[in-house]
Amino acid sequence: MARTPSTMLPLGTPAPSFSLPDTEGSTVTLEEFRDAPALVVMFVCNHCPFVKHIAEELARFGRDAILKGVGVVAISSNDVESHPQDSPEMMAKAKAEWDWPFPYLHDATQEVAKAYRAACTPDFYVFDGDGVLVYRGQFDDSRPGNDVPVTGRDLREAVNAVLRGDEVSQDQTPSIGCNIKWTPGREPEYARG
Repeated sequence: MARTPSTMLPLGTPAPSFSLPDTEGSTVTLEEFRDAPALVVMFVCNHCPFVKHIAEELARFGRDAILKGVGVVAISSNDVESHPQDSPEMMAKAKAEWDWPFPYLHDATQEVAKAYRAACTPDFYVFDGDGVLVYRGQFDDSRPGNDVPVTGRDLREAVNAVLRGDEVSQDQTPSIGCNIKWTPGREPEYARG
């Protein structure tokens, strides 16, 4: 199991724009979340063991966050030619199986992943009400096989700080997961290691 860390996009970065299809066939855009007090953007995929490990708690986190008015969106940017298990059809099945309450978007061109400098699945970003990056990194300390309970602590603490109007701690740990499966010839410079 390859372990790729987050690139840790600089804090203070404005939320990169996106307009992507979801698993229901609708288009979801960044603009739709402009009135939310916070926005969570996550890069995930169906087959990654790191994503599967947290999928159930991610559903719980999503329900809790959405109840508080937080925007939550998941994006899969993997190349579906090399990884057909991450196709939009399989994304719809995974979303239903995991009972995810948030949109699950397909980034076929991988341009949105590049704009966020996403490197792994899962990779998490929290933007405040002004659309400025205040957190990027891990869901929590749990990884497949390390026996640490899956709680979503790090992501929850970041979102709750934004909702309280507090500063988010800058002591942030990179996420670790499977690398994004780039289409041959589209791999960004930062992913070439």
